[in-house]
Amino acid sequence: MAQGTVKRAGKRTQAVNEKRQAILTAALEIFSRVGFHGARLEQVADSAGVSKTNLLYYYPSKEALYIAVLRQILDIWLAPLKAFRADFTPLVAIKEYIRLKLEVSRDYPQASKLFCQEMLQGAPLLKAELTGDLKTLVEEKSAIIAGWIASGKLAAVDPHHLIFMIWASTQHYADFAIQVEAVTGATLQDEAFFQRTVDNVQRMIIEGIRVR
Repeated sequence: MAQGTVKRAGKRTQAVNEKRQAILTAALEIFSRVGFHGARLEQVADSAGVSKTNLLYYYPSKEALYIAVLRQILDIWLAPLKAFRADFTPLVAIKEYIRLKLEVSRDYPQASKLFCQEMLQGAPLLKAELTGDLKTLVEEKSAIIAGWIASGKLAAVDPHHLIFMIWASTQHYADFAIQVEAVTGATLQDEAFFQRTVDNVQRMIIEGIRVR
């Protein structure tokens, strides 16, 4: 009896999680296409296959849903940086970080586009996240880079600007995908183009921070 109750509870939890994710996925697609102000909760509910009432049970307002989507995007974007550790060989760690960031740009272009839109608008709904958890994480990883520089393993560059450069050079391929495709005729979905992109971005950044 108890085991059956546990199984039913587990199935309910799984169903709730799946419904939440369906709503977030639908919301990401619509917010990234028409923006916060252009999106309607009815659109999101229809796309997610739930009623508007059901959607509001999980996310009580459009703003709450938007913030939930942005937080999920931050989790996606910051996962590669969180994996960055002091016990790695510096150049190997940074090359791997670049590769992972480009994989995120390839696999989550809508998330990148929406995040970019929020930044261009002054991050009105994400300011607390940026000045809280994001700032703390960047400071932690910048300290690791500073330690590598102090020990002579990397050239003397500003850790913050190195991280900013990696963000800019990798997220460009998602945020400006249309421009990249117009110029090159390819996207990151093309495996050969993706690998050339990884190789070139890694080479240009690594050669700038390699100890001479």
